[in-house]
Amino acid sequence: MMPSPSIRSIKIIFIVFSLLLVRFIALSQSIPETAATISRGAYLQDMTSSSIIIRWKTAEKSIGKVWLGRAPTDLKQMIEEKKGTTDHALSVTGLTPETTYYYAIGAAGGILEGKDPSHFFVTAPPAGRSTPTRIWVVGDSGTGDPRAKSVRDAYLSYAGSHRADLWLMLGDNAYPRGADESYQSALFDIYPTLLPNTTLWPTIGNHDTSGGFFSSKKSAYFDIFTLPQSGEAGGVASGTEAYYSFDYGNIHFVSLDSNQNDRSVRGPMLTWLKKDLAANRSEWLIAYWHHPPYSKGSHNSDVEDQLIDMRKNALPILEERGVDLVLSGHSHSYERSFLINGHYGPSSTFTKEMILNSGDGRADGTGPYVKPGKREGHQGTVYVVAGSAGHTGRGDLNYPAMFTSLGVLGSLVLDIDHHRLNGTFIDNSGKIEDHFTIEKK
Repeated sequence: MMPSPSIRSIKIIFIVFSLLLVRFIALSQSIPETAATISRGAYLQDMTSSSIIIRWKTAEKSIGKVWLGRAPTDLKQMIEEKKGTTDHALSVTGLTPETTYYYAIGAAGGILEGKDPSHFFVTAPPAGRSTPTRIWVVGDSGTGDPRAKSVRDAYLSYAGSHRADLWLMLGDNAYPRGADESYQSALFDIYPTLLPNTTLWPTIGNHDTSGGFFSSKKSAYFDIFTLPQSGEAGGVASGTEAYYSFDYGNIHFVSLDSNQNDRSVRGPMLTWLKKDLAANRSEWLIAYWHHPPYSKGSHNSDVEDQLIDMRKNALPILEERGVDLVLSGHSHSYERSFLINGHYGPSSTFTKEMILNSGDGRADGTGPYVKPGKREGHQGTVYVVAGSAGHTGRGDLNYPAMFTSLGVLGSLVLDIDHHRLNGTFIDNSGKIEDHFTIEKK
């Protein structure tokens, strides 16, 4: 027996009402799109040969979007976040190695920044491939004042159109305590032309901790940066953003935490380091962290625990695996060693037998520092303290392992091409204060 018309009508009304109710609940729980405004511009993180993470911040909560393409005005691909936020981090995958991509960032209302020649990135070469690579290195740059700006401008003048492929920061990236607002003034407001197109790989310094000098408290550093902890950029997974490794072509980079983590030989960090280096087959090995193993600048590596521990515990592991270059900041000077090996004690224990090449390391001087083509242990390392990108400090500047020691503002440029590494230290007036070369034969 068919239901009466009145019963059918009631059922239809009930179904329609139920659908409207479900729709109303869904809309009430969703985040409404607003006219978002940029509060922190685009910056690049965790680049590989097939992926990159693009980050930015908005004042209002919104569902972030990235538009991507091979030309600034031809952004055909679009990726969006699954939920609204003010702190945006979008992973772009499926990219082609060594390829230039242009991008824009925005929200439902449209593009907020980009779609121009300055918003781009170039994906990394495949691991193991030799390709000309430029690396810009700044240490203790977080003053956010005219001194840091002068170092920046001198580098930009020197580089011209030859942009850096990678950018390393050696800690104390934002004084005085690494708070988010300090990062805004010392990083994002100082380098607005570099951040949208140069991938930044930082390490943490004592002033990057929100609790103050030598604090173990959590820092805004870990909220601001996205760093590889699962081996996604090459190397062995560290399980933490505090220390990590990544590959760029034929270069393997290792970033260690000399400030907050256990620095003992059997601790998690150096246990991981041994595994990571054992698995690495790259031609070049560069390690960097904040506290220098050798320095007589504004900090003395003979008396400070962090510096002593890294020299005594980390260096034997790195030198056994043939590390080529070690970079540090903390001491507000520029200090560059000879090609050395096996110095793990205080400065008074350094001997001439630890110098494998006592020359200046310059092709236009006594000649480059030469190492075997196949990376082997204990064949010599150059150690550089580059902690003067924001200010300089006092010190004797007389560490016996150093070829040169300078109390001047500046930054370091590394150019690696196949079997040759060139290092150039540029002061804040644009003068080349030091240069050196390591060759693999």
